[in-house]
Amino acid sequence: MSQTLQPMTLGEILDRTVQLYRRNFLSFAGIAAVPTVVMLLAMVPLIAWIGFLGVVHRTPVPPSGPIVAAILIGGAVFGVVALVATVISQSALIRAITGAHTGQKLTIREALISVWPRFWRYLGVLLLQGIFVGLIPAAIAGVAIAVLFALVRAGGGGIGANVATGFAVFLIGAAAAVIIVLRALSYSLAMPACIAESKPAWESLQRSNKLSKGTRGRIFLMFLLIWVLAMVVSMGGYILMLIVMAVAAMLSRGSPVSIAIIVTGEVINMLVNVAVQTLITPVYVTALVLFYYDQRIRTEGYDIEWMMERAGLTGGQPQADPRPAPDAGSLNG
Repeated sequence: MSQTLQPMTLGEILDRTVQLYRRNFLSFAGIAAVPTVVMLLAMVPLIAWIGFLGVVHRTPVPPSGPIVAAILIGGAVFGVVALVATVISQSALIRAITGAHTGQKLTIREALISVWPRFWRYLGVLLLQGIFVGLIPAAIAGVAIAVLFALVRAGGGGIGANVATGFAVFLIGAAAAVIIVLRALSYSLAMPACIAESKPAWESLQRSNKLSKGTRGRIFLMFLLIWVLAMVVSMGGYILMLIVMAVAAMLSRGSPVSIAIIVTGEVINMLVNVAVQTLITPVYVTALVLFYYDQRIRTEGYDIEWMMERAGLTGGQPQADPRPAPDAGSLNG
């Protein structure tokens, strides 16, 4: 175990990620599948219902007030359920990865149950990440663009003014995108810090901002590599979707068989996306946990602290102990 708690290069982190994932594939993938399965169970009946309406009526059904209200309510409920499932899945996955990395394995059930006592704290971390990473920069960029258009309109416009406005909008959008990426990298270690050190949501973000200094470039490269991997894997599902759509196009347009084929293609594409999401999520989450420990070792000498605690030379317990809290253990018993 002590040999895993040492500074690692990016290549070593990726290698360790593969090792942990291979040894704990079923538990990691099972936990990561929670939000995707929830969303799949909610979306498949909706797609099937739309397809059924198309087959029965053969013509588009005009949306009525009750139908629109039902769709809006259903969408809101779906969003809340998906958010809850995402919080539980991500925090439980980090607990399982932390346990596997430090020699204390958790089952899927233990990991999922252990996050309930601090669910609101983990939800707060994700919400604060969304606000500071995406919402605030996007809102500032939107206000700046709106003010810019208002000034151009007040000045009477013109070809030169329109060209300059378009260029300025591009610069504002690019600046916002850069800020979002930098903020995402700064706060990428917030959830591991929150879970491993039992810190409140806001302190977890501050902790992540401090720990991530000096390694944000490596984290960005890791995300880039995993994104390319996900794109390559999902391309197979997209190609299959195109084949299905081509077959549907060859049939008579608007026929029940054509509509059924299109719906089938959408379901297949969704299943492929669910599989890709389930398989890829543990990869980057595991890498983030390893980056978290790597930075603590580099900046705080955490490997020495851990060995002293394991040897009983200090009065405390290892801060990164991922075992369920006592109240969660009672539920599991």
